Order: sequence, then structure tokens, then C-alpha cells
Amino acid sequence: MRTVLVTGPGGAGRTTVAAATALAAARRGQRVLALSTDRADTLGAALGITTGSGTGSGPGSAPVEAAPGLWAARIDSGAHFRRELLSLQDRAGSVLDLLGANRLDGEELTELPGSEQFALLRALRACAGPEAAQTYDVVVVDLPPLPDTLAALALPEQLRRYLRRLLPPERQAARALRPMLAQLAGVPMPAQWLYETAARWDVELAAVQALLDDSETTVRLVAEPGPAGADALRTARTGLALFGLSVDTVAANRVLPQDTPDTWLATLAAQQQKCLTEWAGEWQPAATLREVRHLGRDPRGLDDLAALSDPSALPEGGDGNDLAVEEAGPARDPWPVEDRIADDGVLVWHLPLPGAVKEELGLVRRGDELVLDAGPFRRILTLPSALRRCTVSGAGLTDGVLRVRFTPDPQLWPRRRTASPGDSPDKSRPPGRTSRSDR
Repeated sequence: MRTVLVTGPGGAGRTTVAAATALAAARRGQRVLALSTDRADTLGAALGITTGSGTGSGPGSAPVEAAPGLWAARIDSGAHFRRELLSLQDRAGSVLDLLGANRLDGEELTELPGSEQFALLRALRACAGPEAAQTYDVVVVDLPPLPDTLAALALPEQLRRYLRRLLPPERQAARALRPMLAQLAGVPMPAQWLYETAARWDVELAAVQALLDDSETTVRLVAEPGPAGADALRTARTGLALFGLSVDTVAANRVLPQDTPDTWLATLAAQQQKCLTEWAGEWQPAATLREVRHLGRDPRGLDDLAALSDPSALPEGGDGNDLAVEEAGPARDPWPVEDRIADDGVLVWHLPLPGAVKEELGLVRRGDELVLDAGPFRRILTLPSALRRCTVSGAGLTDGVLRVRFTPDPQLWPRRRTASPGDSPDKSRPPGRTSRSDR
């Protein structure tokens, strides 16, 4: 199942492009679910319908059919917040009663800031399930503006790391003593339900992370060509690469006609064309650049959305604005480790960071992890097993790739011995080329 995550700067028209993308895929015979995170139902307005809200455990409890092969649903983050908090309250009921706490009723719960991100993760979790894969061929997710999207998509990995640090699985060794302690105390021990809750969350977060890492999941960036859009995409390019997210399309929205007799519009059109030329050089061929023409009005309804993805609308009759979902590329392996032991005694970890600026990069080795700062973004990477027995000896940024050099620690690498006839191959040597790191 293809999953297309649509985002872009605020006001760039990402919801319109998401709706047009979903419609184009449906008109090619695919079964499509368009999923929105906007409580104002802007996706429904673009499609000319009122979408159902996701109050169940899935991405939408009652998706509404907007066109043949196209259904739309909206995530209800408020309902998700109330359901999750009440469920947690029920699981911790014995402890709360012991403490004399007054339980909360669903009617008095008000959604807290940040709950939208967790509702989005739950919806993506449902998209990763077998039921969604059997029902839909393509899921198009209309995400929040770029900064919020990057923060939300980084959450699964961050939260799983926090859970492992705060509630390490090896601390459950005393589980056999808990029934006896529970009898003495008269209530279930908190650690048991706490670890069970952490384990359940870890499973769900792992499923979301697997969806994001899947080669069938790609990002579609929407921006209006111009200085502001260029700055936003330049920053997003580095952030998306840092978190291992693949961009399949850059949709340049509201492109003005070049043959206008109006001097003012002609100046804006020339500025847009200059920006489009720069984007083509920065993003292609890794991502496709699509031009989405300005209709002269806010697109509303299926006819307007179809016009946005109509190849015949271009003067040259090409397919530069076809928003249909293409097949995903091959499985990506973005973090290779180069074995240069035989050459200069080092291993080199390649971290693609297109658009990164050397002055804005920061590296800190912390145990078996590498803390990497790239502009406003930070990611804590788990070192591949071979690199954990090495020391960082340098780093350099060349052609959008950060190359971190590691020198094997002689105190951790076994000493090499002279092989005698009949011996098996020498296994004391540092390993050869590693094709994929254990991020």
C-alpha cells in the first residue's frame, strides 16, 4: 500500500494539492483514502463534502465517499485524547483508588495542546495495519505545516528511546515477586501495569516507525514558488533527510501563466520561473517537480481539483503537473558504512544531509549514540555495532553527505593473529562493508 504524506509551509495550499493527488489516484482506478488532520475540515471543503471524523481506533470511523474510488476522513484529536486518557485511568484504577484520587469523567475532559500529534500517530498506526492494506491501495495524508509535521514524524523514534531509558525491559527481572508483593500490599503493584502500558506503546510506535521507514511511504512537499517557499523547502530538505524520509514530489502550487499581458503579473511569473529553475536543480532527479497552475480562484469541488492535475492544461501538453501517485522507488538504504580499514584504518559512516550548512552542524558522541544537530533539527542515532567499538576521528560535509570517520579502538578490537594452514578465515579483523546500519 502506498502512503503519501503531504505537507508544506502554512498557506501554501497543501490541503488542495492533497485532495487533487487523491482524486488523480482514484481516477486511475486505485482505491484511495484521503485523511485530514485539520479540525476545520478544509479537506472536505476542497472535495465538496463533509468528511467523517475519526472517533474510532482507525484513521476514520466513517469515511465518506467523495468520488468513485475515493473516500475521505478526518482525525478527531479531541475524541482520541478523551478515549486514551480514560483508558489509562481505568488501567491505573487500583492505584488511583489507593491514593484516594477522584476519577475524571469524559464530559469534563478538554483536549490538551500536543494531542493532535498523538492522534496523528494513532491514525498512521491504523494505516499500517492489515485492514487498511486490504481496503485501500493509496492513503493520502494531509499533514500540518512543515515544522509541526517534522516534529510529529520524529516522535515515534524519540518516544521509543525515552521508554527504553525510563523503563528498560531488563528491569522486569523481578516480575515473579510482584504477585507476592501485591498480596502484601493489597493492590496490584504499579510497575506491572506501567511496564505493560510501555510495552503496548512501544509496539504501536514501532508500527508507525515501520510505516515511515517503508519505501512505499513518501513525502509530497507543497510550496508556492518564491523566496519564502524556497527558504521553507531548503530547511525542510535537510530535516526530512535527517529523519530518513523520502520526498517523491515537490508540487509548486499556484504557478502563474507566463504569457500574460499584465506587467505586474508578468513580473511575478518571471520570479516564479526563476525559483522553479532553482528547485529543478536542487531536487531533481531524486524528486519530481510538478507545476500546479493557478486557477484564478480558490479550487472547490471535483472539477477544479481535476483541472489542477490535467496534463493538457500545460501549453506544451506535457505531464509537468500530473499529481497522480507513481510507484515508489526501491527500498532505501540511507546510512551506509564504508569499510576503509585496508586503506587508512578507518570506517566511514555516510549520512546524507542535502541542503545542510557546515556551520549549522553539530556532532556529539554519547556512549553508543551519536547526537546530530542540523540547523534547527536534532536526531540521536544509534551507532551500528561495528562503530560502537571505535572512536570518532573526524567528520566532513561534502556534496550534501556528512561523512563521519571512526577509528577502531585497539582495546576493543581483538588483536589479529597469524593464520596457520587449515585455520578458518581470520574473524578477529574488523568487519567488512556493512550494507545497512541498525538505526
